[in-house]
Amino acid sequence: MKKLARYLKPYILVLFLCLALLFGQAMCELSLPNLMSDIVNIGLQQSGIEDKAPVVTSENGMLLLTSFVSQEDKAVLEQAYQKKESGETLPQDVTNTFPKAKDQTVFVLTEDQALKEKAEDVYSHAAGAMLQFFQSLAKEQGSELDVSSEDASSEMNFDQFYEILPMLSKMPSQVIDDAIEKGADMDPSLSSQIGTVMTKGFYEELGADTNAMQNGYIFRTGLLMLLITLVSAGCAIMVGFFASRTAAGITRALRRDVFARVESFSASEFDKFSTASLITRTTNDATQVQMLIIMGVRMICYAPIMGIGGVIMALNKSVSLSWIIAVAVIVLLGLILVIFSIAMPKFKIVQSLIDRLNLVTRESLSGMMVVRAFGNQKREEARFEKANRDLTQNNLFINRVMVFMMPFMMLLMNGVTLLIVWIGGKQIEASAMQVGDMMAFMQYAMQIIMSFLMIAVMFIMVPRASVAGERIAEVLATKPVIRDPDSPVELPAHVRGELTFCDVSFRYPNAEENALEHISFTAKPGQTTAFIGSTGSGKSTLVQLIPRFYDVTEGKILLDGIDIRTLRQHDLRHQIGFVPQKGLLFSGDIASNIRYGREAATDAELDEAAKIAQAKEFIDAFPEKMETPIAQGGTNVSGGQKQRLSIARALATKAPVYVFDDSFSALDFKTDAALRRALSTYTKDSAVLIVAQRVSTIMNAEQIIVLDEGKIVGKGTHKELLRTCKTYLEIAQSQLSEEELA
Repeated sequence: MKKLARYLKPYILVLFLCLALLFGQAMCELSLPNLMSDIVNIGLQQSGIEDKAPVVTSENGMLLLTSFVSQEDKAVLEQAYQKKESGETLPQDVTNTFPKAKDQTVFVLTEDQALKEKAEDVYSHAAGAMLQFFQSLAKEQGSELDVSSEDASSEMNFDQFYEILPMLSKMPSQVIDDAIEKGADMDPSLSSQIGTVMTKGFYEELGADTNAMQNGYIFRTGLLMLLITLVSAGCAIMVGFFASRTAAGITRALRRDVFARVESFSASEFDKFSTASLITRTTNDATQVQMLIIMGVRMICYAPIMGIGGVIMALNKSVSLSWIIAVAVIVLLGLILVIFSIAMPKFKIVQSLIDRLNLVTRESLSGMMVVRAFGNQKREEARFEKANRDLTQNNLFINRVMVFMMPFMMLLMNGVTLLIVWIGGKQIEASAMQVGDMMAFMQYAMQIIMSFLMIAVMFIMVPRASVAGERIAEVLATKPVIRDPDSPVELPAHVRGELTFCDVSFRYPNAEENALEHISFTAKPGQTTAFIGSTGSGKSTLVQLIPRFYDVTEGKILLDGIDIRTLRQHDLRHQIGFVPQKGLLFSGDIASNIRYGREAATDAELDEAAKIAQAKEFIDAFPEKMETPIAQGGTNVSGGQKQRLSIARALATKAPVYVFDDSFSALDFKTDAALRRALSTYTKDSAVLIVAQRVSTIMNAEQIIVLDEGKIVGKGTHKELLRTCKTYLEIAQSQLSEEELA
């Protein structure tokens, strides 16, 4: 995969944008449990009162507070609260919220932040001290004060508390000091809760509508949660959009480069990679890389942010419960490790099994006529079934192993939830934790576990995509054996088309013996050079050296005196009208197939090429003539028609060199003869090289070269070879009558 990293460079800024959006999405997701906790803790349990110290309190309330603080803390409260006499002007928000405040003496909290924070700490300690004092007083009277319920403020009868105020000054100072000391030692969360209950009582005393305050707080917080959710959804949508575009762009570039590289391959490279494998690498493998990029951008970056952020937020809610998350993560990682160790070997062979399935399918479909001719449908079905079964069983094994993950994950998450509720409930009972914090901790635990699960899913995708990426990189890294020279020679404006083989020898890659040895001849413009010989004698191999489908092992081939290896491949092949042994047509129409060699060919030139190739008659018989559709591979025309259209395609190039690699084999004798007569006039200025099996096709050639086991055993005209070449004579005698030989 590292070899494909360069394809990410054009999208670096987009990836950074996605990272920023993912960070924003994660922050939104992580803030929601906190807000839900606030709704429970503040909105429900604290009646929507957020103030850690009352912003307004009555004169009696202030007297009650200052009775349970030290002299130093009392000075802080006196500094932080401003006394407002009855009838004195109060801030508008105070009179609106606390309507009874304007008719009595009240104390209003300062806006100075430093003094405000000090007053909040003092108030919390004072609330704790008051709780300790009144609880001990209630026990002496045989009752108990409970501040854990929502109606605690109603139990704390402030009228009764105020009646005790005169007694407080007469009580021993030690009693008050003990209460203050015990209040200072209380758990901060408990003293904070007591302070909130006291604040609610102070507010209700001044006529505040605490129900409206509660509803307002819940509505505001809920609205904020909705907005954050919308922002999170927007970030997720934008990340999905950019990730998809990035992945599609990278995959498009991969497919383009793979196809371009494959088009530059010589026959040697095609011997290394099967056609089915190249198709799989261009399609299925590229899709695997695309899916990894799409999911990777969204998960690989998002999961760690959520995991780390979730841990931080969970620890902020409760350090004492953090061991539960640690245990859950360790168990999850153990499960992932076991599953991967079992499934990973199978992941690595998926792509090769897909290659095999594509190979069998392609061979069966391409050779369907042969399969049916020999009645081997069952055999091909068995081959396909084996390849299909191997792939299916491999995928089933992977899926069966992976299927254990989801139920185990559900069991783990439900177990973690139960454990948090059980232990968190005990802490709530001990006033060491609030209900909302426990609920938020549960959500953070789920987010952390899901983050690790997402990372696990990526570990599933990465190996398979990595294998696919390596397979693509292998194609891209393959350097064609046949390449253009660094400083190519330019062909002259007019190429005569004289081809010269100078002591040429050729050996296929990894072969032990030469396929051709010491081949020397010259094919001159205006003349026909023919090649004949037994099967396997090297005829097709020889002509495939001309357009550099292979390069010579020894010697050289000259075009107008220029070594063809010093030319650009495009320039060289532009001078050659090549008709392969197997006629191949492309999907489109007849005109597009004939124009394939020269796009600029006019309709008149197409007609002329078709006429010379003896294709005009059957083309005109079609209702749509030149616009007649051609199916993929030319399956809707006969073998002879396909061969004639291939010949017409080569003739339309008007090249100085024509190569016909056994291109007349599907033609009847009459059509063959007519084509050769027309061809002699059309190619009078070009060098024509013909590979043939029939002596009648080449007997009028100016030069016939007889090959046997890769060597030239005869060279000359038909009549000369009948006298001088035993091999040619045997071939001619096997095909021609005594009269024709004479």
